[in-house]
Amino acid sequence: MAGPPEAVDLGATESVCPVCLERIPARRLGCGQDVYLSKACPHHGSFRVVVWRGPPSWEAWAAQAPAAARVEPFPPGQGKGCPFECGPCERHRNPTCCALLELTEGCDLRCPYCFAAAGRRRNDPDLAAVERFYRALAAGGGRPNVQLSGGEPTLRDDLPEILALGRSLGFSFFQLNTNGLRLARDGAYASRLAQAGLSCVFLQFDGVTDEAHRRIRGRPLRVIKEAAIARCEELGLGVILVPTVVPGVNTAELGAIVAFAAGRGEVVRGVHLQPVSYFGRFPRPPTDADRITLPELLRALEVQTGGAVRSEHFRPPAAENAHCSFHGEFLRGRAGELRPRPPRPAAARGCCADPAGGDEVRRARDYVARRWSHPGGGAAGGGCCGGSTDALDRVIAEAGRAAFAISGMAFQDAWSLDLDRLRDCFIRVVSPDARAVPFCAYNLTGATGASLHRRAAP
Repeated sequence: MAGPPEAVDLGATESVCPVCLERIPARRLGCGQDVYLSKACPHHGSFRVVVWRGPPSWEAWAAQAPAAARVEPFPPGQGKGCPFECGPCERHRNPTCCALLELTEGCDLRCPYCFAAAGRRRNDPDLAAVERFYRALAAGGGRPNVQLSGGEPTLRDDLPEILALGRSLGFSFFQLNTNGLRLARDGAYASRLAQAGLSCVFLQFDGVTDEAHRRIRGRPLRVIKEAAIARCEELGLGVILVPTVVPGVNTAELGAIVAFAAGRGEVVRGVHLQPVSYFGRFPRPPTDADRITLPELLRALEVQTGGAVRSEHFRPPAAENAHCSFHGEFLRGRAGELRPRPPRPAAARGCCADPAGGDEVRRARDYVARRWSHPGGGAAGGGCCGGSTDALDRVIAEAGRAAFAISGMAFQDAWSLDLDRLRDCFIRVVSPDARAVPFCAYNLTGATGASLHRRAAP
């Protein structure tokens, strides 16, 4: 009987020890079609975690990614460097595409899995602090897309005022990261958000069955989620369904989630899959059986949609690290059937050359603004040059506004953190002292519950 495949060295990087969170050397090892991150801490021993279960292979996937222009490094920091001085540090390679404003530590759910380890409310930033956040973002690299987050941001009665403040300061695209509970029950509040300039709703949506919600969120939520979607449809707000994908819990529901989303008409603009990462609050330290990787998601989508959605319909990102995410663009038929969207002409893709770098990040901001807003809501913003959308977008609009996106993003935790990937990150969390910290660094949580950047949960 043949033994396990011999490990192939795929290169050196750095990571952290998942116990003490100190920076340590790491290597990527290919074993057959799988890739592992291997590292050793002098105090806490060796760790090996799966980060890729192909096909497509790690190398073939990265080869599809365009060579993105890189911005000049940020000014040097002090002391320990990446990932301890994120804000960002001098080795970071991308400006901000999406900035998360964490507006409360409170939540009206107590999910077993939570990035923010949300609990009771304490010391929510006031409007003056939020204005400092906005101004720091503008000073640090233009005006990125803004995600209003938490905890559960709809616990704040002044969320419409926070939206209006951001718009007055020149920010143009706002997405609300929410469980949907208040949107479903409070129509007047939801209407105030829409009137204040909300662009789209990033709706936590873990399955089409109550069992999936019960195991991931602690209670049955299917009816509430549908009511929140209906509310957004009334108000002309685009919705992105955001499942946290947990092996053995909702991995068999991915095709059903896509079918549900595609069948809801133009209010649901797509599905954004997030394989579970182990930071914040989670039931126990993970094993490889507790992980699902990006290529596994692609293959599951293909099987569960009967081949309507296939691996070759997806591409790696153009700006962030190739192994962080995937995206596919589709056209939705009248009955919710999906077909891949034809590729855009090269001339349309290259209309915004930016000799100073950061060009692909600017296109990524614009892609989200156009694809995730409701086509009739008027909040999507302009094209990548600040004018109209490209020619194919106009064709799509004239054909029934049928654009539909499926994407996935693999966040890194203390076990899987690869600093090469982190240095390409363009999703940032604004810290209480107004630093823009890469998402995975901000949420990084060790096996003992310690964090590098986030304040300990109550």
